[in-house]
Amino acid sequence: MQVNDVIVVTGAAGFIGSYLTGFLNSQGYNNLILVDDFGKEEKLHNLEHKKYLHKIHREDFFDWEEAHPGYVKCIFHLGARTDTTEMNYAVHKKWNLDYSIRVWELCVRYKIPLVYASSAATYGGGEHGYKDDHQIPGDLHPLNPYGVSKNEFDIWALEQKHRPPFWAGLKFFNVYGPNEYHKGRMGSVVMHAFNQISKTGEAKLFRSHNPHYKDGEQIRDFIYVKDVVQICTWLMQTKPASGLYNTGTGTARTFKDLVKAIFSTLNLPENIQYIDTPIDIRDKYQYFTEADMNKLLASGYPHTFYTLEEGVKEYVSEYLSSGRYY
Repeated sequence: MQVNDVIVVTGAAGFIGSYLTGFLNSQGYNNLILVDDFGKEEKLHNLEHKKYLHKIHREDFFDWEEAHPGYVKCIFHLGARTDTTEMNYAVHKKWNLDYSIRVWELCVRYKIPLVYASSAATYGGGEHGYKDDHQIPGDLHPLNPYGVSKNEFDIWALEQKHRPPFWAGLKFFNVYGPNEYHKGRMGSVVMHAFNQISKTGEAKLFRSHNPHYKDGEQIRDFIYVKDVVQICTWLMQTKPASGLYNTGTGTARTFKDLVKAIFSTLNLPENIQYIDTPIDIRDKYQYFTEADMNKLLASGYPHTFYTLEEGVKEYVSEYLSSGRYY
């Protein structure tokens, strides 16, 4: 990946896609083709002050690529339907499976390296652990249609004889950070807790409905978005072995730890209230996730990850407190 290469970012107006766009700009990559539906006004703030060549509607991207063969040097496919409460599988199939297959086939045809977004939601309840082993996806049982669609594409990709010259499917764990303001209910707990604390002085966390976990001690592998895009670009630049890669920190923390970090950053006393987990997600709720990061680290990944306290402090103090975008 050279500075003058033309790079495609799908989902470019979204949370991670827009952050990646800004990160690439900061590294000198300005020849970007941004792909999204660009329909939500609030998402367009994510692209303010970004440098790029063109914005292309996601429905028009494939025709555009056919008209510009050899132009694109790599694709970061981060566009997806990410609403875990959307129970209509057809919606997820259209954008997370069928659309991704078209992107893959385009990369095969024009020999374009591909990094795409998978998800830790593919691991379901964690019965088979959280190891990015290629033998596991067929045995996984995701807890919602979103996770099913992501896992089905991973399985499909692993079965293909014809592949891009390099490909990596990144199983994103719990990502938080700037440019997620538009996500509403699907925003990170950091954003929601900060907003609650700012308005009422207290944070609300889901009560545990699992006897093995105390309230607030549900555990997640939280990863700061800056680490996510660092992994994305390192993989594309270095091109180690193709395949699935976990994208977490390898260190799981509780939601209580996360909220305490927000109170600490704001210099406020801790005030946590517990509410019932909504019925529509209660039986699909993950109580523990932790990425096995050995594959990425064994590939030579050189960067250390933000700790939860470091990431929350930067996000709260430099972005949430002022409403600033990256």
